[in-house]
Amino acid sequence: APGDRSRPRQLCARTRMSTTRSIVVDSHLPWLSGLRIAMSVQGTGDPLLLVNGLSRPLQSWDPFTAELAGRTVISFDAPGVGSSPTPLRPLSIAELAIVTAAVLDAAGVAEADVLGYSHGGAVAQQLAHDAPQRVAGLILAATSCGVGATPGNSKDILRHLGSSLDGKPWPLPDPLGLLWQTLAVSNWSSIPFLGSILAPTLVVCGSRDSVVPPSNSLVLARRIPNATLILLPGRGHDLQRSESARALARAVSHFSPARRSAARLATG
Repeated sequence: APGDRSRPRQLCARTRMSTTRSIVVDSHLPWLSGLRIAMSVQGTGDPLLLVNGLSRPLQSWDPFTAELAGRTVISFDAPGVGSSPTPLRPLSIAELAIVTAAVLDAAGVAEADVLGYSHGGAVAQQLAHDAPQRVAGLILAATSCGVGATPGNSKDILRHLGSSLDGKPWPLPDPLGLLWQTLAVSNWSSIPFLGSILAPTLVVCGSRDSVVPPSNSLVLARRIPNATLILLPGRGHDLQRSESARALARAVSHFSPARRSAARLATG
């Protein structure tokens, strides 16, 4: 059953779902019971879970997933974003990591590569720390350690909140949901546990990112054991569109489980 953590299953390679569905998260925590989350599973191959940026709905990943082949892609709207209703109170990053694990459960996936973009990178780091058995590989894109990070340009941060895809506006975020997401990351930091992350880690950022400056990615890559840093020349913060999405997809493809296994055999 969805949310049953006692016997998580690897997603069947034949699974393909092209439409979004809504699930009730079973987190085994009374204060998170009944939380409704919109999620999507599409494609075939090794599972990849996408954890989105501040206020961005799951369709913002479309340019990226269009460039990605051979993966089962799991994406979802965070609470208060897109088609996921806003909770009555803010959820912490640790609680959002629990919700993220429940999305994996609902997809029937025991372990996946996890890509966290911007705000979602905080959730991905927390998940890798709290539930390392769920994270086969960690990809941190245009993100930071939270408190202790180098701040970005506030005007550029606001400009990235209202956006669109190919001229079609995304659903505007619920103001309360946006506030809840902002509060979650405002007092969170991964600095205390970065050195204990065990998953193979890829850190990706644009060289012209003014929202989350590249120096933050350097901190993550230096503190996470054996992490690899990729700097995308000329790219800004938005790695979900156009050529930036294509460049991110290439980096993720080279970090696939098959390529990691081949690299281990070559060096072993």
